[in-house]
Amino acid sequence: MSLFGKKNKNEKTTSCCCGGNCDAESMAKAESSKTEGASVKVLGSGCAKCNQLEAAAKAALQQLGMDTTIDHVTDFSQIAAYGIMTTPALVIDGKVVSYGKVLKTEEVIKILQKVR
Repeated sequence: MSLFGKKNKNEKTTSCCCGGNCDAESMAKAESSKTEGASVKVLGSGCAKCNQLEAAAKAALQQLGMDTTIDHVTDFSQIAAYGIMTTPALVIDGKVVSYGKVLKTEEVIKILQKVR
């Protein structure tokens, strides 16, 4: 009974939103990577849903005749820099346009036509 109510006081606190080991340098690097690379990015760990979203985005870009270069960001510190808590996420021109679901090709086409 003496263990109830006592919390581990050795818990470490982090300054980032992901709870990982992000320091100021890695957060600055993640912020700068937002503007670098392709204009269409898929954020996710590389799971099946992330790959489905990447394939749908690539198919949508092909149907619209646009550049099909897509960055797949798997680094969680970079994903956290976008404020994303659920993946997969789709980023177009630095703006998060969808997160937490796998979009179909037709949905990605509508978003691309609206954003661009």
